[in-house]
Amino acid sequence: MSADAPARKPLIPSGVLGMLIFVLTEVMLFTGLISAFMITKASAPFGWPPPDQPRLPVEITAVNSLALLLSGVALYWAHRRFKDSAASAKLPLFLSIGLGAAFVLVQGSEWVGLLAQGLTITSGPLGAFFYLIVGCHALHAVAAIIILGWAFSQLLRDRLEAPAFWTCQVFWYFVVGVWPVLYVQVYL
Repeated sequence: MSADAPARKPLIPSGVLGMLIFVLTEVMLFTGLISAFMITKASAPFGWPPPDQPRLPVEITAVNSLALLLSGVALYWAHRRFKDSAASAKLPLFLSIGLGAAFVLVQGSEWVGLLAQGLTITSGPLGAFFYLIVGCHALHAVAAIIILGWAFSQLLRDRLEAPAFWTCQVFWYFVVGVWPVLYVQVYL
């Protein structure tokens, strides 16, 4: 390439590529956790969930899952608005963050209730896997909310660039997308 040739625009921004690689490693993490859970569940001698353990809050978690999925829809809306006018993405991005935060808070309240019923990480395989898998997702959700909060602060200052926003979206879509799999496997 000659010195005066124009620089080639990358096919995919480096931040997005890095996030995609990170997300793929996290998919492997959750795949391993779910695989171990499914093997344990299938080999439980007295059925699943164990008879002496509290039942997971299936219904409220289903409603809460809807809030998380709507958060992903709001982020998609923010992306579409951002392409037209960065300022018009403020409301849908704020809604996405708010719905995500509500999801995490409701999950936290479920944990408090389950702990009060005696489901702990040491109470048996159900508690151990529940808190490991759902807790790992919660950590990812909190991290992603912080990242979206950073993007929102940049948007308010009119300093959010499209590649950075796209990178944030990749992580949030992972958090949103992996949850239905976790819900079906762990709660149902």
